Amino acid sequence: MTATSAGTAGEDSDRRRGALMAAAQAGDRGAYEALLRDCLPLIRSAARGQGVAADRLEDVVQDVLLTLHRVRHTFDPSRSFNAWLRAISQRRAIDVQRRQSRQRLREVHDPGAYEDHPDPAASPDHGLDRVTQAQRMREALAALPPGQRQAVEMLALQDQSLAEAAAATGRSKVALKVNLHRAVKALRARLAPGDES
Repeated sequence: MTATSAGTAGEDSDRRRGALMAAAQAGDRGAYEALLRDCLPLIRSAARGQGVAADRLEDVVQDVLLTLHRVRHTFDPSRSFNAWLRAISQRRAIDVQRRQSRQRLREVHDPGAYEDHPDPAASPDHGLDRVTQAQRMREALAALPPGQRQAVEMLALQDQSLAEAAAATGRSKVALKVNLHRAVKALRARLAPGDES
């Protein structure tokens, strides 16, 4: 392919994409979907040009597609679509690289650290503590008034919605909320550290 034919192909793709975007701006969903598929090679090329690592390339593509969707109304059909998209792609590539840099500053990869710190759950005493805590919780629940106990069982333990629990009990959502609030307060007081009653 000669430089002239490459330039013509680039101009053709620019006109095609510009026409698809203009149609998409007018509400043509099919044109919009075709445009998004057609843009992927250009987005990846722009990201690679910014030095984005291969494992982060699809992050850039997703960011660009989301940005393109948000700002599609700003495209001027009298301008170059490819230049517009390339500028967006380069900016999103830089954003992804910045996020990755910040993440590397916060996180440390140290597999040896796992070998130096024992798992507290592996302790035999830990299993006994959990059994003791579960027993204390059962006793604390049993000591609640029936309305509060029912609210905890349905809303917290069975993970029902307020509407489901209200329908099942025949009580209002407000009454269930009040009972749950009071039950949680009572359980916290009863299960507070140092309270072995």
